[in-house]
Amino acid sequence: MWKLLTRLMGVCLFLVLFGTIVRAESGLAGNSQLIGLNEAVTRTLARNPELVAFGYQLQAQDGRILQAGLAPNPELSLTVENALGTGEFTGMDGAETTLSIAWVMEHGVRQRRLETARAGVSLLDVEADIMRLDAAAETARWFFACLSSQAQMVNAGEAVQLAQETVRAVKKRVQAGKSPQAELARAQAELARMKLNQEDFEHELLSASRRLAAQWGETEPGFKRVNGELLALPTTDSFATLKTRISENPDLARFLSKQRVDEAELRLAKAQSKPNWRVSVGVRRLEFTDDEALVANITLPLALRNRNQGRIAEAQANLAQTAADATAARIRNETLLFVIYQELQHSLHRVRTFRDDVIPHVEQALADTRSAYELGRYSYFEWRTVQEDLLEARSALVEASVDAHQKAIEIERLTGVRIAQPTISP
Repeated sequence: MWKLLTRLMGVCLFLVLFGTIVRAESGLAGNSQLIGLNEAVTRTLARNPELVAFGYQLQAQDGRILQAGLAPNPELSLTVENALGTGEFTGMDGAETTLSIAWVMEHGVRQRRLETARAGVSLLDVEADIMRLDAAAETARWFFACLSSQAQMVNAGEAVQLAQETVRAVKKRVQAGKSPQAELARAQAELARMKLNQEDFEHELLSASRRLAAQWGETEPGFKRVNGELLALPTTDSFATLKTRISENPDLARFLSKQRVDEAELRLAKAQSKPNWRVSVGVRRLEFTDDEALVANITLPLALRNRNQGRIAEAQANLAQTAADATAARIRNETLLFVIYQELQHSLHRVRTFRDDVIPHVEQALADTRSAYELGRYSYFEWRTVQEDLLEARSALVEASVDAHQKAIEIERLTGVRIAQPTISP
């Protein structure tokens, strides 16, 4: 009967404890002091300082497009000949004055400049997507760091309570002359250490909360706690399915955009290798005969050699490098995805093992050991050893849960899936 009661007590203690741990917050969804993962990511995408700063690069690129589309201004020229000489050319009597206007014929160079600038916009758009995805992933990491500290604080509180109960039990045996005074001193020292450990997690939570709030530009967190469930374990598709989504990663899309930029720059370099024509027309006045006449001029540079062959070779090399970099990145991402996927499966297995197999048995052992200690069958050392086993198992469960969530975040980052979609435009 006693074993049945202790087993029931152990199961109840387990359920109560992890009903508290996995719910790092109560169900007060409307409480402004709480913040969930989706809300944290949405705030980040809307107000992250680095994303805001990057927006000015997009504006700058709009200016480059505007500049690339501008044609060269015409040139107005005034030429005076046969003036201020001698004889018939004294003063301005025999002067010839020519007023002309000239244009540079670019031969498609302006269109190539526009194509290059517009390709740069596409590249910046991809860079913006990468920054948003990185910011969302970083926010999720700090969110689960906060959730972990909160759960560890609950564990630490349970450890303090357990240490206090131990001190009371040991004190009774010491007062009854059944245990030495040294056991009480050790139990009191352990209680102080558990309180110190609890304070450590409090400081970790403060730091993680500050880093989380900084993701959306706040130096003082506007929330008290994060709202989430550590044991609500992430689920993922099979590795084969995830592998097919690697191409959705903005890091790989960046290479496609970079390839378009390189191709546009190559076309621009080839266009610039052709010399520009210069055309001018004007009116000439001959003071000596009091007549006017039209004049025209066209300048054709002699293309004896390609003055832009170095830039063409550079653009061709850049294009080839981009293709090679894309291949290397794909291999690297697929390998990393496989490694992280395996680590996620291991973390999930650790969570289930600690939750279903380790902790219930250790809690049962703790209940039996305490009863045996009070009856004088076990020593304080044996009781304390089982207590440490339980505390370590609880801490390991939290760590394994957080690790599983972190690995899921990395998989989402590699496959280009955003952690949460914004409700407002960033």
